[in-house]
Amino acid sequence: MCSHGDVRVRVTAPPADGRANEALIALLAGHLHVPRSHLRIVQGASTRRKLVEIDELSASEVRARLGIS
Repeated sequence: MCSHGDVRVRVTAPPADGRANEALIALLAGHLHVPRSHLRIVQGASTRRKLVEIDELSASEVRARLGIS
């Protein structure tokens, strides 16, 4: 975990054609046990640093499901 509640995630998919973004959404959806449609990249779709919005989960629920205190 980084500062200000950031979470570092690394995916192996290449950034070309949005594959890394798709991999990130799939990874988070799997770990959070929510459908992919509940996640969306709201900032940074073409950069390394992204802001992901997650429907129906509070920040504390996200931290708990990811095992972050």
